[in-house]
Amino acid sequence: MRGPVLDEDLLAGVRDVSPLMLGIAPFSLVAGIAAVDAGLGLAEAVGMSVIVFAGASQLAALELLGENAPLAVVVGTAAVINLRMLMYSASIAPHFADYGRRLRAGLAYLLTDQAYALSVAEFDENPERSRWRYYLGAAASLWIVWQIGTVAGVVLGAGVPDAWGLTFAVPLVFLALLVPAMKDRPTTVAGVAGGAVAVAAVGLPLNLGLLAGALCGIAAGLVTEVTAS
Repeated sequence: MRGPVLDEDLLAGVRDVSPLMLGIAPFSLVAGIAAVDAGLGLAEAVGMSVIVFAGASQLAALELLGENAPLAVVVGTAAVINLRMLMYSASIAPHFADYGRRLRAGLAYLLTDQAYALSVAEFDENPERSRWRYYLGAAASLWIVWQIGTVAGVVLGAGVPDAWGLTFAVPLVFLALLVPAMKDRPTTVAGVAGGAVAVAAVGLPLNLGLLAGALCGIAAGLVTEVTAS
């Protein structure tokens, strides 16, 4: 009896993440094109995409590589941008606490902004979901589309006209996650404060503005929730 339900959970993850692919596909194309602009070949670009699997840090790292920045700066920048994954993993970890270490390691590799946001929201609304299967359905779908898009971007390279405006898809992907999550005053304050700080701190080195925005958003949301209770 449980088997079909688990399959439904997996497919539910695939279904729920599907609308976001409209933004992820061009985002991955941009990453592939950026790899070409930085002088990477197909194997190098795909290898980076598979190992890193993080759009924002990939774009930042590729930009630095194109500017011949020191490797330590490239790696440090990518690591700082991905520090938000520590917050995501700490938040989602309790949902996976009953699973084995190997399974949790595999799920951790697939962690992205989109997979996290969708899964946490679904787990709260439908506690009966098979959590790892739902998460896998969403996260693995994102991984597949990202890799295909990266390859396409490398192959097409500079042949993609600027008029397509593919880079505009990058902020849209995150806005599609942010707006539905702003369900009450604390989450709305967190989103607005985090976004404002991130924009104001855009000039910080190593893209620290993103981390500063995340931390300020969390702090503002917590203060609002505490003062309202």
